Amino acid sequence: MKKESLDYEMETILAHFAEEPMTQGGAIVPPIYQNTLFAAKDWESLCNMFDDQINNCLYTRGGNPTVRVVEEKMAKLAGGERAKLLSSGMAAITAAILHYINHGDHVIAVRNIYGSAHSFLGKYVKEKMNVDTTFVDGKDIGEFEAAIRPNTTLIYLESPTTAIFELQDIPAIVELAKRHGIKTIIDNTWATFLYQKPLELGVDLEIHSCTKYINGHSDVIAGAIIGRAEDVDSIFMREHILFGAKMAPIEAWMILRGMRTLPLRLQRHQKNALRVAKFLDQHPKVLAVRYPGLESYPQYELGKKLMTGYTGLFSVRLDCADEQIGQFFNALRLFKIGVSWGGHESLCYSPAISYFKKLPYERFMELGLSLCDVRLSIGLENADDLILDIEQALGKI
Repeated sequence: MKKESLDYEMETILAHFAEEPMTQGGAIVPPIYQNTLFAAKDWESLCNMFDDQINNCLYTRGGNPTVRVVEEKMAKLAGGERAKLLSSGMAAITAAILHYINHGDHVIAVRNIYGSAHSFLGKYVKEKMNVDTTFVDGKDIGEFEAAIRPNTTLIYLESPTTAIFELQDIPAIVELAKRHGIKTIIDNTWATFLYQKPLELGVDLEIHSCTKYINGHSDVIAGAIIGRAEDVDSIFMREHILFGAKMAPIEAWMILRGMRTLPLRLQRHQKNALRVAKFLDQHPKVLAVRYPGLESYPQYELGKKLMTGYTGLFSVRLDCADEQIGQFFNALRLFKIGVSWGGHESLCYSPAISYFKKLPYERFMELGLSLCDVRLSIGLENADDLILDIEQALGKI
């Protein structure tokens, strides 16, 4: 059966969608337009470029052909009308939030979100814009409903959440939000637009740290916002252009290269992570494994409802004293110790370190974290080698 281009599967879209080799001298790989500006052929053309910066490349701080290829692919894969690449995941988070809030508004956000996003909502917008944020656990729809005020304009989600890896019932929250005229944003970095489709579930804006799986090689920092054209175009002209969080053409090209192998990489991340998580789930020195792909995970059925696959990031709580955790970290050989995740390499990190430094003590305690909660980003190495490395490190505590 012949397929139209709009019906192609994700692997084919990643390989070909939005690429036109015959308009680029037959180049099978889109060129890197590493330039700051684009000349107009005449006065009328220049005027048109200024009038429609969204659909014309005038200045690379706004639009660039290399960047736009990546944006079109992302929008197609996520089921959105438009996507905008920005210079970091945090740039995407702040731009999306600011798009939906004004002075004196109220936001409802999940408690265990990315630490910098938590600081932005919990402190920055309160001080600068008198915007209050109510943080909720996220698992109970009744808690969202109880938190709604007359001036609530936004619900901010992250499913699964950072560090704790808890899910939210996205369709139920979206239904509640629409009933009250409230906008919704979700950070979908963990699952990516391949394994979870929040826009198809009714979420207004989907954001990503492209630094993680989308690029996948730990060599680019970038973010993306995906949604309706009306919203993304408004962000383009306001929060993107005015704040200057532009995407460099060379970095967009590197993201494009990384995206071509995204389905294959995610399959390997998932396979390795399941192996490691199952091993840890049975280990006597592990108190808990927080991974949505495990059948023992409390929200496993909800995860199956929302996602078509699982990636390689999860956390474990070790059965050790706080002063022993350094012995585990220092004994690791294959796992590198560091922040971030989603690259080809396996990483180990203690979320409590950064949360404790960023959040007030009472907010930190609400998260339910300790130094013995270890976050593991499972890379593309051999799973048996990773298990052996963890096993020998556990033997040191």
